[in-house]
This record gives sequence, structure tokens and C-alpha cells, in this order.
Amino acid sequence: MANAVQAQSNPQAQSHAEARGGSFKRVWFITGAARGIGALIAKAALADGNAVVAAGRNVEAIVRALGESPALLPVRLDVTSEAEAHAAVQAAVARFGRIDVVINNAGFGLLGAVEESSDADVRRMYDTNVFGLLNVTRAVLPVMRARRAGHVINISSLGGYRAAVGFGAYSSTKFAVEGLSEALHAELAPLGIHVTVVEPGYFRTDFLDSASLTVAASVIDDYAGTAGRIREVAGTLNHQQPGDPARLAQAMVTLVDAEAPPLRLPLGTDALRTIEEKNAYVARETQAWRALASSTDFAA
Repeated sequence: MANAVQAQSNPQAQSHAEARGGSFKRVWFITGAARGIGALIAKAALADGNAVVAAGRNVEAIVRALGESPALLPVRLDVTSEAEAHAAVQAAVARFGRIDVVINNAGFGLLGAVEESSDADVRRMYDTNVFGLLNVTRAVLPVMRARRAGHVINISSLGGYRAAVGFGAYSSTKFAVEGLSEALHAELAPLGIHVTVVEPGYFRTDFLDSASLTVAASVIDDYAGTAGRIREVAGTLNHQQPGDPARLAQAMVTLVDAEAPPLRLPLGTDALRTIEEKNAYVARETQAWRALASSTDFAA
């Protein structure tokens, strides 16, 4: 109590307390925060009274997007570098004293049939979407485990629940994120740390722009009616998606405030519909093949 009073009466002490995160609601660590959903989430978190560690490859771009504030720490982070992930986390703790929420948002897409997707493009995408997420998560978890508190939020996609033609390789990275999140949820729950995998539908962001989406260079005519058709319509869908990214960002604040956050959070009516359709399909197929599936046990 004496320390709190001293901080209130001493502006320098109060400033130090704020710098260490004492006056902030929570400390968020957000990857891919220079633009798109990452920047919007950072803005929503700051407006809610939180401190934000905004991580990205270009610190200047982060400052342009978010401005300057005592509650904001822009940090250089290429998530494919394990060393940079640890350095960014150390900088966050040095500034704010803790990390309460990590948003693994950095990632990009690849459009093309699975056969059309080159080894180099797929590996580069896995390096960011999967191994980059692991780099950041492994760097942050010791900080959260020490306090027996925290919330890991991994951004997946409706494509992480149901793969679609033209996005098979991309969906496979999000399936990996889903599996990692399920295991982390079970491993960290006894330690007081929440894990949620967020599954956005189609939101009006720059995901279909060239900065966020790689298009496979190879084109195979046999896929013209499937993945090739998606190539054709992707441009017409860009910035016409039904989801409002500002509302998604606000939903993340609501999620973090929840006393019992879910393992999975689909966002958007299209994501809800996709999940319901896949669940119904799996139920029908499982029932149709139940006899063969159950025939493979040892005979009683």
C-alpha cells in the first residue's frame, strides 16, 4: 500500500510503475502488428487500457500504423527467427514486467492446387505460419508459467477446420495450428494458462492482396475447374468479404476478458456455417462406414 501511495505522489515513481506495466489492464504481445488484423487488434487493445508489444519485421511501419504511446512498445520480430522471438520477449518483459496475452497472428496464404504449390513456397509458409508460431510460443511460455497466468491466442482460419480447393497447402498450416492449440490447451490448463484458437471466416482485410497471399507460379490445366476457378474469383472477392475486421478486433478484447475462454472461437457467420456443414458431413460419413470402422478390433 505504501508503495502505491508513493507512486501516486511521486510522478517519477508513477511513470516507472506504468513503464513496468503496473497501471495497465493487461500486457498484450501481438505478432504481425504492422497492418491488417494485427494492427486493428493492437488498436483495440490499447483503447481498452492495455499495454501492447507490437511485433513485426518493420518497426517503422508499426509506428506509422499505431503511433507512439507509453503503452506501446514496437519491436522488430521476424517470427522465423527463434533468436529474434526470444529478444522480443525479453524486451517486452524489460519494459512492462510481464506478458499476459500473446496473439500469434503473423502469417500468409498460398493460392494454388496442392500439386501446383512449389516446395519452396510451402516451406516458406510453414516457416512463418507454423514454426514461427512455435518460436514465439516457446519464447513466451516461460514468462507465463512463472506467473501461472496468461492467455495464448493462435489465429487459425475457417480453412483450419475445413480445407478448400485452391488453399490446400495453406489450410494444412492452419490444421497444424489447430492441433498444436489443442495440445497446448491440455498441457497449460493445469498451470492456469488459457489457450484459444480463433477461426475467422472471410474478413475484409488485405489477406487476398499480394502482400499477404502468394499465388503458385505453376498452372496445371486439369485443375481449371477447381483450384483454377478459385484463382479466377479470388480477385473479385478481395475487399468484398462479409466480415468486419474492426468487429473482429473488438471480439478479441471480449475474448481476453472472458473468465472461461473457449478452446475454439469461430468468428463470422460464414465460419459458423462452414463448421456446422463439416460436422454434419463427418457425422454422416462416420455412420455410413461404422460397420467397417468397428470391424478392425481384435475379436472378442
